[in-house]
Amino acid sequence: MKQRIYIDTSVVGGYFDEEFEEPTRQLFNRFEKDEIIFVVSDLLDLELSFAPEKVKQLLHRYPSENFERIKLSEEAIELANAYIEEKVVGKTSLEDCRHIALATLYKVDVLASWNFKHIVNLERIKGYNSVNMKMGYHILEIRSPKDLLRYEND
Repeated sequence: MKQRIYIDTSVVGGYFDEEFEEPTRQLFNRFEKDEIIFVVSDLLDLELSFAPEKVKQLLHRYPSENFERIKLSEEAIELANAYIEEKVVGKTSLEDCRHIALATLYKVDVLASWNFKHIVNLERIKGYNSVNMKMGYHILEIRSPKDLLRYEND
């Protein structure tokens, strides 16, 4: 079964960022080979509308049916607010919390992000998952795209 990987805006931007370009493009290569499914949200679409043109257009290179599309719901908004109420992150990280909540509610296999301050951060991951468990949701796997690459056997 193919992994369902929720990607946030940093992953799309990472495709063009010198620091993150190589592993991001390798992850997109796995997507192109139909090894994984990218789960994308309307929140991602909204954030990309403010991005530079080449970042904004990246996902349009691929047929829309290749993505699993999900929508921000009231339940996701409530869960995101709970992360902030529990002080996992501050109020300025609301959009990050909404990505976490969406990935949790749609039970993706992993959320991929290059945001090490608010998302791919062990202390934060423990906090998000503590809230998830307290509220009856599953634990969410959160990794950088670099952790999601395939390496050939030596």
